[in-house]
Amino acid sequence: MKKIALFLMVVPCFYLSQMKTGTFSELEALQHKDPRPVVIHLYTDWCAVCKIESFLLNKDEKLVSMMNEHFYLINFEAEKTREKIRFQNQEFEYLPNGNSGIHELALALSKNKNQPVYPLWIFLDKNQNLVYYHEGKITPEKMKQKLMEISAYDK
Repeated sequence: MKKIALFLMVVPCFYLSQMKTGTFSELEALQHKDPRPVVIHLYTDWCAVCKIESFLLNKDEKLVSMMNEHFYLINFEAEKTREKIRFQNQEFEYLPNGNSGIHELALALSKNKNQPVYPLWIFLDKNQNLVYYHEGKITPEKMKQKLMEISAYDK
C-alpha cells in the first residue's frame, strides 16, 4: 500500500512541464546562433515566495511553452553562485561576507544596490536591452502578458 501511495505522489511530478534554463556562460553562444529575448530570474534558496512562484509558473503549460520556444531563461541564485560571470562585456564576481555573500551581478541587475528584492525578474530584448523589470512575485498571467509584449516588440 505504501508503494502505491508513493507512486501516486511521484507520477504527477513527471507530467509537469519545466521551463528550460541556461547559464550566463551559454548565453553569448546561444544569442549568436539564435537571437532571442532573455529573461533573468534572480532568487535565493531561502526565499519561500521564490519556490511557490517557480511551482506556479512551471505549472502553466502555455507559459512554459512560450518561454521554451521564444526566450532564453536564466535562473540565477544570487547568494550561492560563486563563479565569475561575464555578462554584457563585463566580469562579475561573488562578494563573500562571512558565512554568506552575494554576487556582484545580482547587485548590478538590481535597482536596489544594497540588497536585491527576491524574486527579481529582468526582461531583455534580443539585443540585451532592458524592456521590463519586476521585483517580487509575478503571476503566470502577468508573465505571459509581458512575454507576449516583448515577443511583439522584438519582431
